[in-house]
Amino acid sequence: MHKTIIAVDRRTMLTGLSALALAGALPRLVVPAAAQTPPRGPVPATETMRGGANNYVANAPIVRNLGTGFVASGLVRRAGDGAPLPNVRVQIWAATERGGEREPSNRGSVMTGPDGRYRLDISPIVPQFGQPHIHIAYDDADYATLFLRPVLNSRHDAGITADFVLAPAVSNEARRS
Repeated sequence: MHKTIIAVDRRTMLTGLSALALAGALPRLVVPAAAQTPPRGPVPATETMRGGANNYVANAPIVRNLGTGFVASGLVRRAGDGAPLPNVRVQIWAATERGGEREPSNRGSVMTGPDGRYRLDISPIVPQFGQPHIHIAYDDADYATLFLRPVLNSRHDAGITADFVLAPAVSNEARRS
């Protein structure tokens, strides 16, 4: 009887797991967001992501940029009718080549334009806890607090688009608990 022993090292196992994760995400990556069918009826609010509030500091200053080499952008809409929200403050922070998420120069806020869109140039993102990611937050009085933690496909990505939908402010106390 002949036995074959397969020794799997950590790198091989992580590569295999990454391939499986990519295969699961592939349909979402291949179909552009603009080509996806918008929901019918009321537009639901975006749910806060686990880990989104990590290293959050309230009232980050309005900034022109947080460096160059990476762009965070998106569209902010209102739950219900899905209308774009102008003049909404969006806070962004990340671990970059300049330091970790707690580094003050890696944190800032921008305002959405008349079309509800925001954009912020940032220094290139570096992985923290093995994942390259950024944090995006809304925490002002008009709508419910929201924390996002989108993960990049690679630390070499040049940008990410994170659209989100805000709920009425009556939800704030439940979300902060």
